[in-house]
Amino acid sequence: MAGAAGRMGETVCAAVRGASDMELVGRADPQLDCTLAQMLEQTSPEVVVDFTRPDTALENALTCLRAGVHVVIGTTGFDLRELTEQANAIAATQGDTPANVLVAPNFAIGAVLMMRFAAEAARHMAKAEIVELHHDGKIDAPSGTAKRTAQLMAQSSGSAPPPIHSVRLPGLVANQEVILGDVGQTLTIRHDTTGRESFMPGVLLAIRSVRELKGTRVVGLEHVLFESA
Repeated sequence: MAGAAGRMGETVCAAVRGASDMELVGRADPQLDCTLAQMLEQTSPEVVVDFTRPDTALENALTCLRAGVHVVIGTTGFDLRELTEQANAIAATQGDTPANVLVAPNFAIGAVLMMRFAAEAARHMAKAEIVELHHDGKIDAPSGTAKRTAQLMAQSSGSAPPPIHSVRLPGLVANQEVILGDVGQTLTIRHDTTGRESFMPGVLLAIRSVRELKGTRVVGLEHVLFESA
């Protein structure tokens, strides 16, 4: 676990410990005086989960891939294009079984469904806007979930991505609503997260699935959620 001392990291560690088919073999975090590289030297994980910072997530992922370790990334706000380029270059040196990366802007099952429903609705409604609300400690804005939602809506409708409005306030965890409008009507699709435990089923699903992915780098939990359904 990279970012093990953070709030999400601690929650993921607890979820992994509670899963009968998993074992937590290492915890990396500056607060624990253990880097990811040190953890990989001391243990032999099959999968690393990263909930760190945008300025460290890319190098963490590349460190894992070079070591032949699959990685699940919940950190957002870093350059996915650079990750793709470097991941492909590393994979080219690893033969037929390269390590995989699964990047998910949101691990809550309800949030993944919200994005899917919003993409479908965007095909039938004239315009839309996205409002995302997160705790005041969240570094990136707009959130990865909002950007991914806008991307999926644009792909579905064939139009420009909808505008995104970001709110950062204490007391919030993670919330997003997509408001769609047309003549004489509006449609609102909203997902609210009240606790970090809501992300854990998705995190565990990603850990179980990342080894079987087709493609070195995959974005979006929907790729494994709907295939597993």
